[in-house]
Amino acid sequence: MSTVTRALPAAISLTVVAVLTAILWYLKLSPLGLRDPVFFYVLPIILVAIIYGRGPALLGVCAAFLCADYFLYDPLYSLGISSRVEFGDLACFSLLALIGVKCVGEVFRPLVKPKKSRI
Repeated sequence: MSTVTRALPAAISLTVVAVLTAILWYLKLSPLGLRDPVFFYVLPIILVAIIYGRGPALLGVCAAFLCADYFLYDPLYSLGISSRVEFGDLACFSLLALIGVKCVGEVFRPLVKPKKSRI
């Protein structure tokens, strides 16, 4: 398997997070003003886990955490967290996304056929 083939799922995962971050950032700066925007990342990350597996999805969780903290929570364009509520949002998102990735990994795990006994 070539390096490009192995890197493609990770690149797709990061692209999904980047596109969603751009959309949420635009909505954050609009008059609508989103509350708890980080939870919009959960479904796309779960879909990445279903299609490409746990590794790219875990990379997506880490990238989503950093992008949400940098672009969506005050103070903007900083990795500092200004309130406990925002820290709680990010922590709950991370926990929820990691549990979702683990569950998807277990549900969609390839079945192992039992070996025949030699009795």
